[in-house]
Amino acid sequence: MMNEAIIVAVLGCIGTVVGSGIGAIAASGKTNFRLEQLEKKMDKTTELVERLVMVEERSKNNSHRLEELERNEYA
Repeated sequence: MMNEAIIVAVLGCIGTVVGSGIGAIAASGKTNFRLEQLEKKMDKTTELVERLVMVEERSKNNSHRLEELERNEYA
């Protein structure tokens, strides 16, 4: 027959393994949630940068057009 100490030790190990597994699953879920939130923020940032680039290009084009108009007006 098994000694009581051995049974307690085995049950303790099983409890530790199960508890660690549940903790790892919970932590993984939280990490995935936070990653999704960061990805959404990055998508918004990327969209803003793309829009800023478009505005800069329009501004350059408008500056060139104004310079051209001024040259033609004073020529």
